[in-house]
Amino acid sequence: MSISRSLPFRVFIFLLSAAASLGASKSAIQPETLLAYLTHVQEVNPDLKAFESRYNAARERTAQAKALPDPVFQMTYFVESVQTRTGPQENVLMLSQRIPWFGKRDQRSLGASAEAEAIWYAWQNRQLSVALIVSNLFFDYGYNDRAIKLTIKNLGLLEQIEPTVEEKIRAGGALNALLRLKVEIGRTADKLASLQQDRIAIAARLNALLAQPSDTNLPAPQWTVPAALPTWQSANLARALETNHPELKMIQRKIESADIRREIARLERYPDLALGVNYIQVGDQTVNPTTPDAGRDPWGVTLSVSLPIWGSRNQAIRADADSSHRAIAQQYEDRLNHLRSDLSSSLARLDDAHRRIKLYGDELLGLARQSLDNSRSAYENGGTTLLEVIDSERSLLELELQHWRASADAWKQHITVQTLINQPLLGTFVATSNHE
Repeated sequence: MSISRSLPFRVFIFLLSAAASLGASKSAIQPETLLAYLTHVQEVNPDLKAFESRYNAARERTAQAKALPDPVFQMTYFVESVQTRTGPQENVLMLSQRIPWFGKRDQRSLGASAEAEAIWYAWQNRQLSVALIVSNLFFDYGYNDRAIKLTIKNLGLLEQIEPTVEEKIRAGGALNALLRLKVEIGRTADKLASLQQDRIAIAARLNALLAQPSDTNLPAPQWTVPAALPTWQSANLARALETNHPELKMIQRKIESADIRREIARLERYPDLALGVNYIQVGDQTVNPTTPDAGRDPWGVTLSVSLPIWGSRNQAIRADADSSHRAIAQQYEDRLNHLRSDLSSSLARLDDAHRRIKLYGDELLGLARQSLDNSRSAYENGGTTLLEVIDSERSLLELELQHWRASADAWKQHITVQTLINQPLLGTFVATSNHE
């Protein structure tokens, strides 16, 4: 008794592979290593370019804050001329320059500079954040590639058993064994199809970061099970985090800017000055032509002073600056606590990933392969059931997947720690580290 097949699973696998390679003609860049991904993303990612533009704009605001206000030119035309002793006044020309109180311009320039540095550190922090996202997706993509290959291999092994099962049925064996095998083949093929869809989703997110079409084909990542990664001392890492993390430096610059705002608020109670020159155009003297200086254009200088007499306004400005300073200082403490927590959590996950790599790679995988070989040999000789063979196949596949999952997790947590302490990723990749 036999059961007809619809589409052979080897053909099904071929079709899946062909579908995955259709986007090859649309390929724009073919990074294979994590370093290639990180370097290219830093060059082309629009979000990072936007941060760079914000920093350049902030640098220009430093010069603006230092400059004097624009001078004011004023002209008065007399519709009806005013007759004076020396002649009729026709026009009054006035040029004035406002001069902020001593120290105000310097403080505003320092504040703008601190804000520019804060934006620069925000840019550096964003580079590290994007690098971490890319790294996580890279290792998810790498794990997915390994899982697809292992699942295809497992599917092939299951199909190799099928002729033996059919031969046993022709010899009078139970049909249920063949049905059970086909169910397992179907489940494995379904898992393979899901992995293929996951691959498309991960590639789309990577392509978005690479600023290229979402259906651009990406090659399989090049990566391996990590060797023993360096052992870090938690206390040293905590100090490095507090010293090097760009987000904390960004908030520190904002605290400096808030300090400067407090000083500017204090200076608001002092008046600003304005210097000016007045020039009056006088027409021809016809009434008293013999008057001394008749017809001559007079001019003069002016000095004006602002009067900061509204105490409630100045008090509100100082209170605003004080509250802003406290808020940013509290924000610093909050972020430092959360980043310390992230570091501890990442180190714990890293230790767990290394434990799992050792467990699966050095111990369980060898036993599972030996168990599968024994089960297949025993089944062919009638010493065990097909169910035991299938369980051995499934157990080996799961352990291999767990081994690669642990490897991906170890790499991801290693990169996470490096971003938290702002250490060169993979020993070479660094975020932008110099600014004027």
